[in-house]
Amino acid sequence: MLNLMSKMVGCALMLSLCAAAADKKIVTPKDFPAGRPFSAGILAGDTLYVSGQTGADFKTAKMPDNFEDEVRQCLNNVGSILQAGGMDFSDVVAVQVYLTDIDLFQRMNAVYLQVFKEPRPTRTTVGVAKLAGAGAHVEITVTARK
Repeated sequence: MLNLMSKMVGCALMLSLCAAAADKKIVTPKDFPAGRPFSAGILAGDTLYVSGQTGADFKTAKMPDNFEDEVRQCLNNVGSILQAGGMDFSDVVAVQVYLTDIDLFQRMNAVYLQVFKEPRPTRTTVGVAKLAGAGAHVEITVTARK
């Protein structure tokens, strides 16, 4: 009897894993650059995981000269992925911000507060030596849930 129960539990677990894998969908906004080694976003059930975005414009790949404009473009890129996944900034539950200079925190935060309204998502902000995006000073990734 124990062996039969064990097989039934194993079968149920496999079915739930298969259902979860089938529920995973790649989310890509129309202007997202092709050929990247990662997905812009992954929608798993009702949760959207957005890859880290820098301030490089999707169409031109240019980085703004002004830091606040870089943060705005970074958040616009995140917003495009959220929109492609049927969500917006009000659905964001967690944010991770990476800054190449932690002294830029207040300037980043001033732009951030214009985008994220109450109740604001959880957030982690860290200083890093360098980002993968050439010339990037900020990278932001989010998790959103309907």
